[in-house]
Amino acid sequence: MPTFVIASKCKNNGKCEEICPSDIMRIDPVLQKAYNIEPDMCWECLSCVKACPEHAIEVRPYADISPLGSEISVSRDENLNTIGWKIKYRDSRKKEFSFPIRTTQWNSIEIPDLNGNGDIDGQELSMEPEGLLTGNDLPTIRIKTGKGGR
Repeated sequence: MPTFVIASKCKNNGKCEEICPSDIMRIDPVLQKAYNIEPDMCWECLSCVKACPEHAIEVRPYADISPLGSEISVSRDENLNTIGWKIKYRDSRKKEFSFPIRTTQWNSIEIPDLNGNGDIDGQELSMEPEGLLTGNDLPTIRIKTGKGGR
């Protein structure tokens, strides 16, 4: 479901451009509105939809989700930590779905200290072994030796 921007709602905050993993959201320098430069390359992750505080970004649904002529919108509720889907069919029926999107509070995840914990060429990743809660050492694989060299 590629994204598209409703220009009248866009306030040019740039959050969609910052979060897009495929780097296809842009801010038009003249109109100062966001747009999707290559809908065919959209990863359909909906990160931009979730990040937009104005709910200016919507998705073009596929026919198996929402038939021709219907409308679909996605919105995030930071207070309830949910993402909501609303589908309006051609015959005016409406369906709404809401799902939790986080198990932690917004902005509660600590940014790892990449400079202070080991060197980048080591086997341990940032915050290991502390982040894995395995004690002081990382778990190791022990190969049993026996007949046949194993």
